[in-house]
Amino acid sequence: MIVFTGWDFGCLGNQATKLKQKNIYYRLQVDLEEERIKKQAASLTPWRKVALYSLRILLFVVALGLIGAAFFGIFKATDFSQKHMEQPGFLGLLIEFLPSIVITAGNFLVPLLCDQIALIEKYSPSVTVVMALLRAVVLRLVSLGILLFTLWSQITCSGNAEASACQQCRYDHEKYPCWETRVGQEMYKLMLFDLLVNIALLVLVEFPRRIVVDNWSCKLSQLVGRQEFVVPSNVLGLVYGQTVVWAGALFCPLLPLMNTIKFVILFYCKKITLFHNCRPALKTFRSTTSTFFFLVVLLFGWTLALVVMIYSLAVIKPSMACGPFRFFPSMWKIVPNSFYSLSKVTQDFLFFVGSQAFSIPLFALSCVIMCYFVALASIYGKSVEMLKAQLKLEGQDKQFLVKQIERIKQQHLMPALSAEVQD
Repeated sequence: MIVFTGWDFGCLGNQATKLKQKNIYYRLQVDLEEERIKKQAASLTPWRKVALYSLRILLFVVALGLIGAAFFGIFKATDFSQKHMEQPGFLGLLIEFLPSIVITAGNFLVPLLCDQIALIEKYSPSVTVVMALLRAVVLRLVSLGILLFTLWSQITCSGNAEASACQQCRYDHEKYPCWETRVGQEMYKLMLFDLLVNIALLVLVEFPRRIVVDNWSCKLSQLVGRQEFVVPSNVLGLVYGQTVVWAGALFCPLLPLMNTIKFVILFYCKKITLFHNCRPALKTFRSTTSTFFFLVVLLFGWTLALVVMIYSLAVIKPSMACGPFRFFPSMWKIVPNSFYSLSKVTQDFLFFVGSQAFSIPLFALSCVIMCYFVALASIYGKSVEMLKAQLKLEGQDKQFLVKQIERIKQQHLMPALSAEVQD
């Protein structure tokens, strides 16, 4: 079914054809591997099933412990950095960059350990990829949340407005005279360290590894092999970078531009390492499932950034020493003030846009348009299914014709053989 319905007859050239062949091969490999694992799981005895599930629970707890240890390290590193950031010299610089270093190291080391744990859990290939991605997503997004939570706890005196440091300005104005700048600096550091780690891996790990594997014929180098280019982890890195931009754009407006430059640099670095240093990944995965998963992860990242923005706009008092909001009790206060400074006509128009007389018809129109596109997608889906069924029938017709040709050949050969035997 995959062979007859999965082929793209618009493929032109040897390279496109080979890529499509490999894609079909990987899909078949995933299906066969999953069927093998299902049969193996069905043939297990009850005691073996208990042992397998116990092993998975134990390894899940171990992976959860690693992620929890990373979270605790990030919390302690951020707390220590904020309390000792006035140290002079190189030590002070190291302490100032300590949270970013710990987060980057955790995002690099913990997924590697979790990947080794996943090899022992004996899940199917697709489940293994999803489990690895889930752990990496939780690690990356929650680590960013812990960093921001720790910063806010230090800035707002853990929410205690009656504390001596926060009693006057509702934030620790002595340690953080411009707390927005401090949060923006942490976002810059995360982006910078992510870029530096990727470049360092290319120069110090992947390139020397390729040289050793290609030029040394010892068993160890051949066993290690070239670096695998795993698509899900690389896409997850992009999602993490985008989440950092969303969370920090309020505090550092140039962060999206710098992140764009970072993505351009990373694109060419990944391109170089893909074509020269890496080999295809041995673990196969379903691209459709992964695509949906990445969209969900991107939604979670956007939600995290939205929570950060809402809390910063509505709860924390802006810095009184700097920034465009220093004369307002909250950042959001500038919105109604700016609204009431508009002309009467503009205010009436905006009030009408926010009223029920406009929103209810707009909602009804949106529902109609959505139903139309849903029906259109359903029709297209049925058309695709019909075309797949037609391709399958055409494949069966070809097999039938081949059998008929073979049968006719045999019928023509039989009289000739009989005549030769009689002679």
